[in-house]
Amino acid sequence: MFDSLSDRLGSTLRGLSGRSKLTEENIKDALREVRTALLEADVALSVVKTFVQRIEDRAVGQEVAEQLSAGETLVKIVNDELVALMGGSNDSLNLSTTPPAVIMMAGLQGAGKTTTVAKLAHFLITREKKKVSVVSVDVYRPAAILQLQTLAEEVGANFIPSTTDQLPADIARSAIQTAKTQFVDVLIVDTAGRQHVDEDMMREIKELHEIIEPIETLFVVDAMTGQDAANTAKAFNEVLDLTGVILAKTDGDARGGAALSVREITGKTIKFMGVGEKVDALEPFYPDRIASRILGMGDVLSLIEEAERKIDKKKAERLARKMQTGKKFNLADFQDQLEQMSSMGGVSGLLDKLPGMGNIPQAAKSQVNDQQFKGMTVIIDSMTLKEKLFPDLINGSRKRRIAAGSGTQVQDVNRLLKQHKQMQKMMKKVSKKGGMQKMMRGMQGMMAQRGPGR
Repeated sequence: MFDSLSDRLGSTLRGLSGRSKLTEENIKDALREVRTALLEADVALSVVKTFVQRIEDRAVGQEVAEQLSAGETLVKIVNDELVALMGGSNDSLNLSTTPPAVIMMAGLQGAGKTTTVAKLAHFLITREKKKVSVVSVDVYRPAAILQLQTLAEEVGANFIPSTTDQLPADIARSAIQTAKTQFVDVLIVDTAGRQHVDEDMMREIKELHEIIEPIETLFVVDAMTGQDAANTAKAFNEVLDLTGVILAKTDGDARGGAALSVREITGKTIKFMGVGEKVDALEPFYPDRIASRILGMGDVLSLIEEAERKIDKKKAERLARKMQTGKKFNLADFQDQLEQMSSMGGVSGLLDKLPGMGNIPQAAKSQVNDQQFKGMTVIIDSMTLKEKLFPDLINGSRKRRIAAGSGTQVQDVNRLLKQHKQMQKMMKKVSKKGGMQKMMRGMQGMMAQRGPGR
């Protein structure tokens, strides 16, 4: 998310270098570019106007600190205003009530609501250590009930059955009683979605809300609908009094208009964002971290937290010891690293969070994608254990066999072996003093050199 916005803002703000003071004249062009970038990102016009005016009010006449350039000073102002625009700080769930804490999920059909219910259940179970039950009151789509049951089994949540011949209110009342007997901490109620906002839907969901009195009422919106997501959330909020918003499908949205419009239009904070298709791909929404990513400064805190949760610590420690003893980084190690990277959202998810990667050309970023890494794993799978441990054994005939076994070409195998050699050199640097910094510079250099057709 935010790829195009990040590129536009980055080049605009870098253009102010060398100025000793921010004036109305020298920031005029920069603000025009900021306005254009936000509109292209599908941020609501009213939000853009207010946002740009706030930046101008703060920036004009601002003295540039000795240790900063004019561009850096404006970046700080833009960063502060982006954080404020998105809510200031993370707004966590309020579960302080007599169990079960009832969370009601609302949204339009196709927004990813049922999948998000499962993701939220997984988040509460694995990261908040809560016992969770889920129930569907969507009596209009039998497939929705079955889908939730399947997902509940996958994430380890209790599924409370319901049928299409029941009334939504009756299902909800019964589910709350069942959740109490199960001694669960949280009950998530998945409501019916519609193709669009209509009076019947609003009347039904309002009545349901009054009956179950949820402590949290979360609205799930598809991030790819841009500012329309904020307008839809506003319509629901007028009926339900939402406590927050979950942005789904942010991994498929390169613009970010929804994230930057929701708070200003609805007055409600974004609590979570869906960052992929897997059930663990739901992250708390931190405005300061998102602002940092928009401005190309990465999101190291989220990267560290994700690494702590998802990296196999035993494998990592074993590899570290191996590197320190001077042993070579082999293809089995390389495959482990590819699998660890995949568990953290793939290379695209990592690049988004690494500092300095915002300055890498978009054309270069597009050359590095997760499909390439999946292909590399398939090639390594076609090797014998001996070949993985001793890559220098792989000669011409072995390459042809590996290519045939993995459904690739010999040049693909050659490319993999070359990339392994580069990674081997990087890992050797990491094992030395100051090695991590050298590796990061090397990665950025490699990325900057890549481009279309390379």
